[in-house]
Amino acid sequence: MDSYDLVVIGVGPAGEKAAAQAAYFGKRVVVIEREAEPGGAGARTGTVPSKTLRETAMYLSGYRSREMYGVAVELEATATLPRLMSRKAAIVASESKRIRDNLERHGVTFLRGVGRFVDAHTVEVSNGEGGTQRVGGSVILIATGSRPARPAGIDFNDARIHDSDEILNLEDLPATMTILGAGVIGCEYACMFAALGVKVSLVDSRASLLSFLDYEMVEQLVASMRRMDIEVMLARRWKGVAREGERVVTRFEDGGDVASGQLLYAAGREGRTEELNLGAVGIVPDKRGYLAVNARYQTVVPHILAAGDAIGFPALAATSMEQARVAVCHAFGFEYKRSVADLLPYGIYTIPEVSALGETEDSCRLEGIRYAVGRAYYAENARGKIAGDNEGLLKLIVDRGTRKLIGVHVIGERATELVHIGQAVIHLDGTVDAFIEMVFNFPSLAEAYKYAAYDCLGELAKAP
Repeated sequence: MDSYDLVVIGVGPAGEKAAAQAAYFGKRVVVIEREAEPGGAGARTGTVPSKTLRETAMYLSGYRSREMYGVAVELEATATLPRLMSRKAAIVASESKRIRDNLERHGVTFLRGVGRFVDAHTVEVSNGEGGTQRVGGSVILIATGSRPARPAGIDFNDARIHDSDEILNLEDLPATMTILGAGVIGCEYACMFAALGVKVSLVDSRASLLSFLDYEMVEQLVASMRRMDIEVMLARRWKGVAREGERVVTRFEDGGDVASGQLLYAAGREGRTEELNLGAVGIVPDKRGYLAVNARYQTVVPHILAAGDAIGFPALAATSMEQARVAVCHAFGFEYKRSVADLLPYGIYTIPEVSALGETEDSCRLEGIRYAVGRAYYAENARGKIAGDNEGLLKLIVDRGTRKLIGVHVIGERATELVHIGQAVIHLDGTVDAFIEMVFNFPSLAEAYKYAAYDCLGELAKAP
């Protein structure tokens, strides 16, 4: 049995960064991956493929062209999802190769197979062909990610019913689609398919969607969805899903129903930990398969760590990478990175995209923070007009007492890029005056920060 300083189970965003981090500082590392190529949900089934579809939808549907010039652009009636996703395979392969190259460059051993604990320092790897081998580790990191939840009562073997991992395997674009679950994944896919001409019904049992966002961003997004002809159905609890001929019918507790050609179930995910034989080491996942960890990402067994989607919220690729780096630094005594930043940006790749960081108006009220708001609209920004984005909005939230920036919220073109300007100012304890002093390129969307700051100064001058 080969012994290593670090054994990593799962090579998605968290697993890759943990392995590279430890190997960079001279540790002997092995990674175990069940798929033929590394990448996990980040590269292979979720983040990268779905964003590829988004860009394809934006481009081929003429979405931007219609907004800018009133040009009538129609998608070919014969267009199929595999054709629309022709770039996906190349991008996924390129990202997997980048991860492989990164691991090889750092001298990390790659084993393909399913890992399971034999004891607290030993993992057995099954290659799926009857062969097994064992590896020992002083430290073991669980980075096995998550998978879509599949509730009983929904027949996922039906060719017209899908979860969020398999939805991109559709052969043909349906005329109609029901999406159950208006979380981040559901909202993103609703916008993508609507932009491609699919009539989408987006259903959620909650009274509002994406409640962690500032209410103004949600209002803007819902309005945009409805302009795209998405039927947003909130506070509707479903009690059953059944195939009826060529339709999938969802029935609600209130007696109503909605029928469509295809159905996507996007209401939650669960930790992929059931095959790890965690009972052998005394670790018990919660009812959704997630693992509990402390601030050092240690489980109840101190040398067994966990990071990424396997520990649940926030389950973002960006935070998964940082969690894994911090876990490894603590495990081996590396001094340079000891915690994940308190403020985490959210990126939601709807159409238009949304990104947010820090306090919202609601959170300020709940916490008793005296605040002021500044807004800048893309419709009043030269670059926004050029891009044809008349819906975009940048919103700043500032502490009245200190003038410090405490929240940034953006909806519109390049929102997930723009938010990082505000993030840097918050990270450095900067005030709203920083944007007044800065010089921005013209025309640029970033210039919206200056005008939102001027708007905020006007609010600060008024009595709260």
